[in-house]
Amino acid sequence: MKYKKVARIEEQISTVGIGCWNFGGDWDTSDDRNAIEIVHAAIDRGVNLFDVAPVYGWFHAERVLGRALKGGLREKVLIASKCGLTWNDKHQTANDLSRKNILQEIDGSLERLQTDYIDIYQLHWPDPNTPIEETAETLAEIKKAGKIRHIGLSNFSQKDMETFMAIVDVDEQQGLYNMFERNTDSYHGIPLEYKTEKEMLPNVRKYGQAFLPYSPLFQGLLAGKFKNGLNLSERDIRNENPKLHPGRIEVYYEGYKRVQAIADDMGKPIVQVALNWMRQKPEVTSIINGVSSLRQLETNVASTEWDISDEDMARIDAAIAEFEDM
Repeated sequence: MKYKKVARIEEQISTVGIGCWNFGGDWDTSDDRNAIEIVHAAIDRGVNLFDVAPVYGWFHAERVLGRALKGGLREKVLIASKCGLTWNDKHQTANDLSRKNILQEIDGSLERLQTDYIDIYQLHWPDPNTPIEETAETLAEIKKAGKIRHIGLSNFSQKDMETFMAIVDVDEQQGLYNMFERNTDSYHGIPLEYKTEKEMLPNVRKYGQAFLPYSPLFQGLLAGKFKNGLNLSERDIRNENPKLHPGRIEVYYEGYKRVQAIADDMGKPIVQVALNWMRQKPEVTSIINGVSSLRQLETNVASTEWDISDEDMARIDAAIAEFEDM
C-alpha cells in the first residue's frame, strides 16, 4: 500500500480507501457478512480510510462499519462520515446543516459506528437555508468536545469553502472526480457548484487539505460493469444517475472503450489504470472506491504497486480530453 501525508492531518492516509455506500443495501452487491469480511481484509492490506454516511442505506452502512471495526480495529483506521442529509418515511432527502440537526446527527453516528470520535466529519451537501456561520460554529463546538478530529466539506463551492475557512479550519474536501467527470456540473442529476480540477484541486494544494475523490470508476462504467448495457436491478440506486441512461451513456462508453484499449496495450486492468490516473496526481489523497468482493479489493490494492509512465499518461489524457468539461 502507498500512503500520502497532507499538512492538515497527522496520520498518513492510504491512497486507496473504501467507500461504504454499497454496504448500506442500496446496491445489487450489498451484503452485511461480505462487507465485514471486506473491511477486515482491507485493513490487513493496509487500507486505513473508510468513508461512510448516515444516508447510505438509511443508517445501515454506519452500523455495518461499526460492527466490522469492533475488537480493536477502530484505532487502526480513519473514519470519514458525514452529516446534513435528512429524509422522510418515503426516503425523500433534504439538506439540513442547522445546529440542532448537526448535534443530533453526530451523536447518532457515534452510536452506530460504536466509537467516541469521528476522524473526518464532512458536510455532505450545502444547505442554502442555514447560515454558514451557524454551521461552522457548531462544527467547532463538537470538535472542541472531542467528538470529531477534523472538518471536511463534500460537494461545496470554493467560495463557500473560503467562508468556512475564515471561521473554522477545513482539513479535507471531497468531490466527484474520475476520468469522465473532471469538471462536470452535476451528479445524479444534482447540480454541482464546483469544478474539481479547475477549482477544488488548486485550493486543496494551497491549503494543505486532504482530497477524497468519490465515484472514481464512474459507478462501475470504468470497471466494465456496463458492457452489455445498464443491467441493474430496480432496487440499485445507480438507476437514478441520468448519465447512465440511454442517450448519454453511449458517449461515456465510447470513452471507456478508448481507455480499455490503452489498458490492454499496457497489460493492466482498466480499473487499475483509472485509479492510478488519479492517484498519481499530487492533490489526490485517498480514492474513495466501493468494493463488493475480495477480488475487487485485491485489484484496487494492487494498483498501488505500479505507476503509469509519462508516455502512457499522455496517451490516456489525449483519449479523455473531450471529457474535461462534460
